[in-house]
Amino acid sequence: MSASILCVEDDPDIGRLLMAIFGDAGFAAEWARTGEEALERWPQASLVVLDLMLPGIDGLSVCREIRARDSALPLIMLTAKAGTSDIVRGLEIGADDYMTKPFEAAILLARVQALLRRRSEATGANDAVAAATPLVFGDLIIDSAAHRASLGGEPLALTAKEFALLSLFASHPGRGFSRGELLDEVWGPEFDGFDHTVNTHINRLRGKIEADPAEPRYIHTVWGVGYRFADAVSEAVRTRRRQDPDQRQGAARKSADLGATEGSDQSADLDADPGKHS
Repeated sequence: MSASILCVEDDPDIGRLLMAIFGDAGFAAEWARTGEEALERWPQASLVVLDLMLPGIDGLSVCREIRARDSALPLIMLTAKAGTSDIVRGLEIGADDYMTKPFEAAILLARVQALLRRRSEATGANDAVAAATPLVFGDLIIDSAAHRASLGGEPLALTAKEFALLSLFASHPGRGFSRGELLDEVWGPEFDGFDHTVNTHINRLRGKIEADPAEPRYIHTVWGVGYRFADAVSEAVRTRRRQDPDQRQGAARKSADLGATEGSDQSADLDADPGKHS
């Protein structure tokens, strides 16, 4: 069964163009001309291409409502607004990607196919992913096969891109990724957007998994490079720092060896001294 693409566009010429692009590519394309119609029809879609400038309920409101009910449905903004603030706002609300009008049909199609492919892999259609063991980092659990993550026993509402970022980081604890590498791995090499797309998604992801995003436990900034996921040593250090004085006193002898290791390993926490990475 082919994937169903819901095109939300009030301009009749662009709407017909979108239907032709996706129909010729073998997708089951549907067309919604208003935000109200989109809110009725999106649950049947595999992916939504959403114009921001809609009559009645605008695209940002539609995106917000979809994300409140489904955090993983792939969603691409399609808008005549090319300003950075509009793009960032849409990404912060939950869009996975964006394109500005006028657009190249081949690029739009490539981005749609990339999102659907990653969604399929993340939900376990790929046998290797389906057989993966859930990754556990203290209270944080990432299950790639089920496309599910939880923190402290509570499920996390993550978008497709947020989950892809978290899975990539958690699969390579301690490794630093540049923004360019993250764009290639998560958005795909065909993506020609801005680097700040990564920053926006990281900030949103931190807001969902970090108790204090200003002092992240899991996703660290590597100054001059990009980001990395906490490794086992830095997690042990942070856990020890959170203990109360009585716990620290009782655990002092047990942690002596770990402390010695930290003293000799300058890379235990790349965030400790940003100057090391500039």
